[in-house]
Amino acid sequence: MISRRFVLGGLATLTAIPGCAGAPDVSPRPPIRPGTSGTAEALVARAGLSGDVAFAVATTSGQLVESRGGDTPLPPASTAKAITSLYALDRLGPDYRFQTQILASGPVSGGIVQGDIWLVGGGDPSLDTDGLAELAAALASRGVRGATGRFYAYGGALPLISEIDGEQPVDANYNAAISGLNLNYNRVYFTWTAGGAAMAMDARSGRVRPEVAMSRVRAVGRSSPVYTYSAGAGVDNWTVATGALGRGGNRWLPVRHPDDYAAEVFRWLAARQGITLSSPVVTRSVPSGTVLATKVSGPLTEILTDMLKYSNNMTAEAVGLSASRQSSLVASGAAMSAWALAKYGVQMDLRDHSGLSGRSRIAPSQMVQVLVRAQSDARGRLLRGLLKDEGLFDANGRETLSDSVKIKAKTGTLNFTSCLAGYVQSGGQERVFSIICADVARRATLDSDEEARPVGGATWTRNARILQSRLIEHWVS
Repeated sequence: MISRRFVLGGLATLTAIPGCAGAPDVSPRPPIRPGTSGTAEALVARAGLSGDVAFAVATTSGQLVESRGGDTPLPPASTAKAITSLYALDRLGPDYRFQTQILASGPVSGGIVQGDIWLVGGGDPSLDTDGLAELAAALASRGVRGATGRFYAYGGALPLISEIDGEQPVDANYNAAISGLNLNYNRVYFTWTAGGAAMAMDARSGRVRPEVAMSRVRAVGRSSPVYTYSAGAGVDNWTVATGALGRGGNRWLPVRHPDDYAAEVFRWLAARQGITLSSPVVTRSVPSGTVLATKVSGPLTEILTDMLKYSNNMTAEAVGLSASRQSSLVASGAAMSAWALAKYGVQMDLRDHSGLSGRSRIAPSQMVQVLVRAQSDARGRLLRGLLKDEGLFDANGRETLSDSVKIKAKTGTLNFTSCLAGYVQSGGQERVFSIICADVARRATLDSDEEARPVGGATWTRNARILQSRLIEHWVS
């Protein structure tokens, strides 16, 4: 809620941001140094970026300082994760914890469950193989050695979504699946020796490396494409070009059947604890029974801190879906957009929670308004502390944390889209800002093969980041 004091104090300030409902025709503005507007334009011109460069910057009370195309809706990329964080904090609460449980449909007698054993996911995006190992150990500590019935895996706490965005490269591990059962950010570790003489998939963690059979790979004598994918019944089928295998290597690949993945790995871990389970049956039928073991995640604030630091897409989608309880990413993004309108008075068109979809749209002025107004309530104020410390880029594209310019912000990068939104402080002066550089037309011409490394993409992104740094320095100097 926005307090009465905040509303009264903000009528001549927040409403100065373009797009605020009920804005007066004329609102007071803080003084801008002579030539500021021209200097900003000169910085933009010097960057030579194709496409749009749009920004809005305001005081912490919401008074608009400077804007260029501030009302232009553009792809937010991963800066959308800042909105997702606020949404999750508001809907779930900062102390919310995900739970993954083992249930038994019957009593335990002589170490044997008289019935079925269930692995039940609660949507935890942070669950890794070590966490599943702890769950298996907890089950063994109860004296369980097996079951008379079946071993079921249930991920129905969240909808099963095989990939976040269908326009990404097929092998992009940042575009994994989402379900109520998530493991290792729904990625599997692929290793190979020279020329693909030996290849393996595993679900490694800090302590163990369970081999995985549900994700399969076969080397094919071609030079491109490097990877192809086809789905089987609970199985991920990959082929890899022998020409890309070289002298050996490793990488993470996305998992498209996360329930099957988690179930297979848990069965392997249970066997190490002396627990025999039958081949897993993945189901969306709601389980019932007695809880034998529970793995509890860290608090939501901890999960969001990692999400914002590493910009993990799967975490953003799992958290957003948990908050909305919608059946698809599009519906969930729409629910978050409606929430932003009701809570902050801004219009957004969000198609997911991670910003991976290039079809999402936020105007810089809208992002700034959210970041300003979020500081008026306790849960919203948490965001600033969760955001990562960002540095400034020099003329060669090297980033360095500054002692004099402190930036707490979220970055966002898609091909020919580079964004930065957050808070900057220098010499006692604070600003709230959003910068979106985007060549939407150029993005639209890319095909799936070009998505991985489009020609000119790296240079464009470097120049955009340098420009963002120069603009921030300009605003706080």
